[in-house]
Amino acid sequence: MAMENINLTHHFLIAMPSLVDSVFSKTLTYICEHNDQGAIGIVINRPTDLTLVGLLKQLGIQQTDSLIETTPVLFGGPVQMDCGFVLHHPVGKWQSTLAVNQEVGLTTSLDILKAIANADGPEQVLIALGYAGWAAGQIEHELAQNAWLTVPASSDVIFNLPSDERFSAAMQLLGISDAANLSNEIGHA
Repeated sequence: MAMENINLTHHFLIAMPSLVDSVFSKTLTYICEHNDQGAIGIVINRPTDLTLVGLLKQLGIQQTDSLIETTPVLFGGPVQMDCGFVLHHPVGKWQSTLAVNQEVGLTTSLDILKAIANADGPEQVLIALGYAGWAAGQIEHELAQNAWLTVPASSDVIFNLPSDERFSAAMQLLGISDAANLSNEIGHA
């Protein structure tokens, strides 16, 4: 199977057990952009100890809206961990947004966080620090090594499920009910 023309934009990457010693162990990553330059993704199932309320305080953003105190900020990936990345629906018109598709945007500008603090933000958001990046051809190479399973993404999984349920929900999209069934031999049949 040729991997050259694969485009994983708006797909989930499900970490295979072979990634157990990696920063990506047991992660579910949402691919926001994938082209011949490489890929950008956000890990969507690993909450940090920081909450949205705490992040806004750190950034000195006043909140007028009583935000849910417990909304976690996620570990989005090992690159630019000091930057906030907001996955959101609808895409809207923010200062610096990558439109993944008609439904989902990835915004890195502060205007979206200010809007969220004022209850003017997008309908659905997921906030992460850092992102996952792959150089040109790297993700294809890792797929060939069976590091990841891929499945077309579901906005429902990203925005409507608690972070600890997202991994198994993505597995169910693939028709796998239990992660224990994942062996490193998948794809070698």
